[in-house]
Amino acid sequence: MDLAWTPEQLDLHARLREGGAAASDWQTLADLRVMALAAPGEHGGLGQSALNCALALDGLGYGCRDIGLLIAAGAHMWAVGLPLARFGTPEQKAACLPGLSAGRLVGAHAITEAESGSDALALRTVARRKGTTYVLTGRKRFITNAPEADLFLVYANLDSRLGFTGVTTFLVERGQPGVRVEAEQRKMGLNSCHWGQVVLDECVVPEHMRLGAEKQGPAIFSTVMAWERTLLLAPLLGAMERQLEECADRARTRRQFGKRIGSFQSVANRIVDMRLRLETSRGLLRSAAWELDHGPTDGGRQTLSPLPELVKLQVSEAAVATFEDAMQIFGGQGYTQEAGIEERLRDALGTRISSGTSDMQRDVVAAKLGVR
Repeated sequence: MDLAWTPEQLDLHARLREGGAAASDWQTLADLRVMALAAPGEHGGLGQSALNCALALDGLGYGCRDIGLLIAAGAHMWAVGLPLARFGTPEQKAACLPGLSAGRLVGAHAITEAESGSDALALRTVARRKGTTYVLTGRKRFITNAPEADLFLVYANLDSRLGFTGVTTFLVERGQPGVRVEAEQRKMGLNSCHWGQVVLDECVVPEHMRLGAEKQGPAIFSTVMAWERTLLLAPLLGAMERQLEECADRARTRRQFGKRIGSFQSVANRIVDMRLRLETSRGLLRSAAWELDHGPTDGGRQTLSPLPELVKLQVSEAAVATFEDAMQIFGGQGYTQEAGIEERLRDALGTRISSGTSDMQRDVVAAKLGVR
């Protein structure tokens, strides 16, 4: 793995780092072509590799202070655009990918249900085959982007007796009869990353809107998780780097007891730990991204490497620890809303839950290592 960046890669990183400073909403991200990063060139995308996306999103996270907005964009890219590009028919790609890549269409990954959170494939939403159509019935919860979504990637079971082996994936458009979005409970953070409930009430979906083959839902979900868990939190690296710089500057300029606070070992050690977490997270994420680009696949599905789950676990936990340390270094000022640290901390806490809790990541890694 060669991590000597090319001028083109560095230019992409710099462009998003600088442009991200002005990114305040979905449209400004679309203007930066963030949603087009990994999309195929023939459908309006930039066709960037996973490693290039990791570098670009790292820069974006440094410039843009709205972590919730970046998580919303990531869910759109990795959980809707990516599987559509991998498993969609030529007609499905032509119809949906240009709009998703340009940010004109918003995608939502509708899998989570009230009784199937971490056990995502133990879902109760059913799809009854009826001639050349399917009739979907069920309720999805905590669905990122649901309030704004134009296109839902919906997972449903053809036969509950089959368990996860019967899960099939469908493309469901907003406004179809039998689809409605309802409000969800308010979150403590990630406030720019809106979520909602998606209710399917005898929603008729034509066969040509099925994504992949029948019972291919587990393979699609596995691919989504490999990419999402690797790249969804890449912007947090840039946010952690910016926070580290602010804390180092604080340690050099803030004086207490006649000394710069950086001379106190407790403060200096926190800053060293911040740097250690950043470099460890960055190296692990880039290794996982490289593996996505070069590792073998099985019928379009990413193979069972533990790196995506390790990245999700490491980056989310590192971000929480970093923003907690920042609050300690800034003291009372750090506890104010004006400092912005409390918002980053609340946002980071949410990343320990989304796309699988930290405990769930450990469970998955243990299974992939063959120890349980």
